[in-house]
Amino acid sequence: MKFFNTAGPVNMDDHYKIDPLTRFDLDDILMLIAQKKYFILHAPRQTGKTSSLLALRDYLNEKGEYYAVYMNIEAGQAGRNDVEFVVNTAISELSRRVKDPQLSQDIYNVSTLPNSGEGLSRALSLFAESSQKPVVLMIDEIDALIGDSLVSILRQIRSGYDSRPESFPQSIILCGVRDIQDYRIHRPDKEVITGGSAFNIKAKSLRIGNFSRPEVEELLLQHTAETGQKFGDGVFDYVFEQTDGQPWLVNAMAYEATWEIRANRDRCVVITADMMEEARNNLVISRATHLDQLAFRLKEDRVRRIILPMINNEESIAADEDDRQYCLDLGLLKKTPHGLEISNPIYREIIPRELTTSRQEHFLSYFTPDWIRPDGSLDSDLLVRMFVTFWRENSNIWATDIAGYEEAAPHLVFQAFLQRVANGNGTVYREYGLNRGRTDLMLKWGKPHSPTEQR
Repeated sequence: MKFFNTAGPVNMDDHYKIDPLTRFDLDDILMLIAQKKYFILHAPRQTGKTSSLLALRDYLNEKGEYYAVYMNIEAGQAGRNDVEFVVNTAISELSRRVKDPQLSQDIYNVSTLPNSGEGLSRALSLFAESSQKPVVLMIDEIDALIGDSLVSILRQIRSGYDSRPESFPQSIILCGVRDIQDYRIHRPDKEVITGGSAFNIKAKSLRIGNFSRPEVEELLLQHTAETGQKFGDGVFDYVFEQTDGQPWLVNAMAYEATWEIRANRDRCVVITADMMEEARNNLVISRATHLDQLAFRLKEDRVRRIILPMINNEESIAADEDDRQYCLDLGLLKKTPHGLEISNPIYREIIPRELTTSRQEHFLSYFTPDWIRPDGSLDSDLLVRMFVTFWRENSNIWATDIAGYEEAAPHLVFQAFLQRVANGNGTVYREYGLNRGRTDLMLKWGKPHSPTEQR
């Protein structure tokens, strides 16, 4: 039985998937490898980076021209600025990934040598010299490292560059969320080093993008082919519109609609756009790990400097280009002809929800739902008047409860208020960005196609 994947790399046998090798320009990568280049592959969290690297490794090994090895260096994060610990962790991971038992042991033994903090370059030399084919090395989660440890790893890789391919890997691919040149590495002695200076041999930086609209349809139709369950009119467009093709969101919405909503496990049920909307709302409320990580980023100063002006409808952002690029690399923002925008409607809803979480729960205890007419329709004029009265009486208390975003408190609290009004019987849609002079809000009230549905 196959299913939509929401955790970890794609398993070709278990998951519906878009071919990972189509997520980037394969010809471009093969040319860079043939030219003995070291380069970067980066993309936001949970967009398919690891799946693409593993697929590339298998593809290269099947062709037989190179010995391709994938390694994940994330475990070194625990060592922070302990260079020797991080380097030894990298050597151990490399040893574990090499198939030849004797070579694996020889590589591992490097970590026991004196001055093993410099041992990664020795291990890579030993690896390349012992291999019968040119080595292609893929290092995943490189940006999990910080400070001196990251500097040491980058410089040890750089130190063997002139010895490739006989005594060092022919090509090395570094993979993470950000482009190395955008790193600002803060060392314990307060010196700031850019990733570009520590790794100035980088030939190119490639980015994995989101699914296209046809790829979203292709992915969902794999479920139909596997189970016979069909998707109704408008579903593919709705999923793409709400996610902008972000791979985790696409899979998570589809999994919610086809599995977590138990009534839909009957494969005779046609998944409609309304069902997919229910799945989307469930996903937002669930605070799944992916969305929780996004919310955590809102506390960072460099993210706040970008998001606050957008919520506050300011005409420009005072933050520097590095902060902008950081938010783009995280997948939080995207560039459009109208300027920077939040990447998709789901993220646009998550942001005000998370910034007002502690206050949302108190709305319905303060108000009685007098804005609901006897026929179930919404008295929007009364609703707004009640909110204005509430804000006048409580603004000082509420504004101080939104740490770092106090200037946007009126916008955020009103959005939180509407969210509580919806309370499972409606949906709030948001559109905000720079140079627009406003935040557009729409409360859709009532069940779809019901007599009392309002917008």
